[in-house]
Amino acid sequence: MVVSNRGKKGFMANNPPQFLLHHDGDSVAVAVDDLQPGTLNGASVKEGTLHTAVLNQAIPLGHKFALKDHAAGEAIIKYGIQVGLASQPIKKGDYVHTHNMRSYRWEASRA
Repeated sequence: MVVSNRGKKGFMANNPPQFLLHHDGDSVAVAVDDLQPGTLNGASVKEGTLHTAVLNQAIPLGHKFALKDHAAGEAIIKYGIQVGLASQPIKKGDYVHTHNMRSYRWEASRA
């Protein structure tokens, strides 16, 4: 589950974000540390909006996790643009990587 705290802006110095999304509306976020399942706090880089997410799985530093459910074939949005497609259903809070997503760049380059 992702809860957006829209209207609250900026990072808290005594509570740095555990994940970042590049734009409000992205469907995935990035871990800024090795993360364990549970409730985490994060923020959007562009807008500075604070967010909360619940992880279902451990997420390695620099890797993505889903901020919403994705059906197979649904767009993965990061940086405010489509970066991939879900290759199978992905649940909110799940690890997003090559086992369940295909790069949009690869998909778009098919002959």
